[in-house]
Amino acid sequence: MIVVVGGLCAVGVYLVTSRVLSRIVLGFALLGHAVVVALITSGGPAGDPPLADQLGGDTSDSANPLPQALSLTAIVIAFGLTLFVLALARRQQELSGSDLVEDDLEDRRIARQAIDHADVEIDEFPSDRVDAGLSPDGDDHLGDGDPDPDRHPDRDGADS
Repeated sequence: MIVVVGGLCAVGVYLVTSRVLSRIVLGFALLGHAVVVALITSGGPAGDPPLADQLGGDTSDSANPLPQALSLTAIVIAFGLTLFVLALARRQQELSGSDLVEDDLEDRRIARQAIDHADVEIDEFPSDRVDAGLSPDGDDHLGDGDPDPDRHPDRDGADS
């Protein structure tokens, strides 16, 4: 079972680090399942029901109720987190028409500062400039704002 938990965690982390919200939702669901499987596995082998009045004094053959209670809690938390991320994905779909998570302006500003303060000559690594949102010749091809300002008229600040 440890291999199953490790596999679920590995695939879940891989999906969560993606930039597509549908994959992020699936990644969080897999991570939740990995937690539940790990908690159930930690309970050990199945035993008698943990009912005190039916066991008498011998509790050696009874099941441990704590992992069962924790796994139920983990199921509820994972379900709530999945619904929250689904709501975010739906909102992203309504706003942009895509479920791709884009860089925001702060990310672009930090990337530009990192390039400006680099000790290495930028022209030696043109792919680094493209990854940071700059074309190899130094022009900003991503722009400072929304590429289609007519798509979101309420974002231009004129309404406030």
